[in-house]
Amino acid sequence: MIDREIDIQTKDGVMNTFITHPEEDGPHPLILFLMDAPGKREELHDMARRLGTSGYYVMLPNLYYRRVREFKIQESGREVMHEHMDSLSNAMVCEDVRTLIEFADQDGGAKDGKLGCVGYCMSGPFAFAAAAAFSDRIAASASFHGVHLFSDKADSPHLDAHKITGEMYFGCAETDEYAPKEMIDGLEDYLASTGINSRIEWYSGTEHGFVFPKREGKYHKAAAERHWERLLAMYGRCL
Repeated sequence: MIDREIDIQTKDGVMNTFITHPEEDGPHPLILFLMDAPGKREELHDMARRLGTSGYYVMLPNLYYRRVREFKIQESGREVMHEHMDSLSNAMVCEDVRTLIEFADQDGGAKDGKLGCVGYCMSGPFAFAAAAAFSDRIAASASFHGVHLFSDKADSPHLDAHKITGEMYFGCAETDEYAPKEMIDGLEDYLASTGINSRIEWYSGTEHGFVFPKREGKYHKAAAERHWERLLAMYGRCL
């Protein structure tokens, strides 16, 4: 595997980004890996590598780059994390996605054409919004224990769901105070009216953050492995 840490210039600053992809048989389809609230870290690098070893060119950006180059929740605390998280919007991250795609299009290791996306927790709505904003490129996108997927806010990502032409998957924890069942039920009803290719799946016995191996008390190995199965199967179908 080839791992790189690079700086990508955006209109708002320098977005430090982790890239991983196989050494051989490239170019490989692009996957955009959008972080959860605790930020870009080695745990996520390892998850990106797992995707990469399956034959993908994976980009994991620091979405907090407008405020901080590196965020460590152990040092800064949850209050600062929420400030960083609340500073982002769907529109801002979609601009970052545009820049990432433009970079990958100029990199020989990344394959042109269809690409995939996945967002965890706070980035679930970002992956959802990006699938609509870049429907000509994003052929498969996924949200895992995503928050704010369906709300009464003017920029709720569900409002553009009808623009999605690829496949959209939502993996939901059975118990999730940040993504309650009522929200997901509302999303499911709304998506049914759009006719897009979407799927909502509940992961029984899980809580918010169940995919992360280092999330003490939350990690659910069997469910996390199913999440990998679903992701890789979808990317295999669509990319």
